[in-house]
Amino acid sequence: MTPNQLLDTRNPEAAAAPSPTGRTARRRMQQARHRSLAARYLGYVGYFVGAGLISGAVVHHPLDPDRYTRIAVYGALVFLAATVLNEFLLTRERPGLPRMLVVIGSSLLLSFGIGMLSGGLQHFDDFPARGAVLVPTGLVVSFVAYVIKDADTPWHRMFGLVGLAVLITAALAFFGLRQVAASMETAPGGGGHSHGTGGTGEPATAPEPTAPAAPAAPGSGGSPSAKPAPKATPGDGHGHGH
Repeated sequence: MTPNQLLDTRNPEAAAAPSPTGRTARRRMQQARHRSLAARYLGYVGYFVGAGLISGAVVHHPLDPDRYTRIAVYGALVFLAATVLNEFLLTRERPGLPRMLVVIGSSLLLSFGIGMLSGGLQHFDDFPARGAVLVPTGLVVSFVAYVIKDADTPWHRMFGLVGLAVLITAALAFFGLRQVAASMETAPGGGGHSHGTGGTGEPATAPEPTAPAAPAAPGSGGSPSAKPAPKATPGDGHGHGH
């Protein structure tokens, strides 16, 4: 027997005992998992918050372009921050600069695709004509962006059977939703999303202020015999100003 074998035979406990280096490494891995919990949570939530902001912005953009453009930019920044956190900071293998730029660009495109799809579905009753365009467009944009972003999927797969199925589904959704939108707009009391405006889309006007009552003449008994009638406003039968 060799000297090393004799030493292992004489001291089997030392040979079976785990090395302190292994325990230290496992302890560090557990601590890293606990520390990264908050980061993984923020990265996960960032995807949904960013896509939600974009979905609301692309649907409501005609109502207030300046405001909803800012909301769309904020949503895109939140989505990109979540992408950087999940794809580059919390991963073990850091991609190179070219791949990093591809992931960031495709993630931005993916965020708008998801926003158009979810926003068009959520507010279709409010904006039928706009939703009929947003839903199929968001479906195609999100699929193309996902294929580009996924490192395990070759980019030419978007022209395969799955891509053809997505394109056919988007085309059917476009023509079908256009028919639904046309029927909703011609129906009495069709869809509308006023956001504080009247039923015709114009801001509701407040009733004009009435003139104050004339003061009583001195020595006439303290009060006038009759109060003047309030000035009637056109189209204001009950004073609500709808």
